[in-house]
Parts: sequence; structure tokens; C-alpha cells
Amino acid sequence: MRTRNLARLWLILGVALLVGVLLAGVAMAKRAQPPHFEMVRSKSAVAKDCLKKVSATVQIRSTPEGNQIMDVTLTHAAKNTEYTLFVIQQPNDPFGISWYQGDISTDNKGNGKGRFIGIFNDEVFAIAPGSVKAPQVDNQDAEKNPKFKPVHTFHLGLWFADPKEAKEAGCSGKVTPFDGDHAAGIQALSTRNFPDLKGPLGEKKPSKIQAPLGEIK
Repeated sequence: MRTRNLARLWLILGVALLVGVLLAGVAMAKRAQPPHFEMVRSKSAVAKDCLKKVSATVQIRSTPEGNQIMDVTLTHAAKNTEYTLFVIQQPNDPFGISWYQGDISTDNKGNGKGRFIGIFNDEVFAIAPGSVKAPQVDNQDAEKNPKFKPVHTFHLGLWFADPKEAKEAGCSGKVTPFDGDHAAGIQALSTRNFPDLKGPLGEKKPSKIQAPLGEIK
């Protein structure tokens, strides 16, 4: 009887220890998750009642060199569609300073993902110490830039790369300059769920978790 009780006690202690280890592992995994935030439908999309099911999640983490990796994941967006991502001064029209970051394409289920490397924390900014001549790629390009002091750009905006695809998705077919050929569609998503002057890139510090070198592509 005594042996049986002792064995039962050891079994209980072993199970308790195993549960404790598992719970600690879960807690550490949760703490190790990179900071993330959501993007929501733009005012233009809401006005036309389009992209009703779309959602976007943004995760940011640091590289060993001090840059950040930003992963933007789209779900339930317009299918087989190309979007352009911009880092912007404010989330709503007229947006302010806007920097073309890259493209995200969706599959036949409306899902897509883009990875971008740069400075995506409270230090991201644009500056023009003086007004100088600018390259003329097409007739929409400015001949000179305006001079301005450092301006932080803490918001994100996602545009349809093609106004025709925006219209096919039930949105407005309005043409905007937010693509390389300056003939994009409307803004689809943005970080307007954050205050105009407190965008998520400035509010959320980059994760101290460093991405393995193999993941920096």
C-alpha cells in the first residue's frame, strides 16, 4: 500500500511539473510574439461599402543591424489584386508626406503578404533641407521639391494599384497617384484606427526580438 501511494505521489508530482513547464513555455511564446497592430478599411472603402470582410495585420521586429522587418498580412481582400503600400504622415486624405514602400498581391482567395525592411519605429521621418530640381519620369512629377524640416510618418496606407481593379471590387474607380505610374485606385486600408498624430509606427516600439539572419530576405 505504501509503495502504491508513493508511486501515485510521484505520478502527481510529475504531471504537475510537466503542466508547469508547458504553461511556462506558452507564456514565454506569448511574450516572444512581435508587436502587431491592425489596419482597417479606409474612409473611401467605407463610403462605397466595399471590402466588407477585409482585414490586415502588421507585425514589426528588429534585425541585428537595427533596422526593422515589417510583415503586412491581408485576408479576405479583393482576389488576384495588386495593392501598393505607403508609409504616410496621416491616415486620411490629404495624407501629407507619403513614401512608396512596396507592393502586395493577393491570391484567388483574397489573401496576400508583403515583407518590407527599413526603419519602422518612432525614428522614421522625411526631410528636405533645401529645394532642388527633381527627376522628371512623367508629366505628373514635380519639377522641384519643397523645403521642409523633419516630418515623422507614423501611419500606413494601402491603395489599389489599378483603379479598374478597385471598381471591380465594388469600390470607387477614382484615379489617385499612389503607384509608380501615378494611376492607382483609391485607398483600401489604413491605420485610421489610430489618432492622426499618433500612428502605430510611433506609438509601438520595435520588438527586441531579432529575426534570424535566414529570415532577412
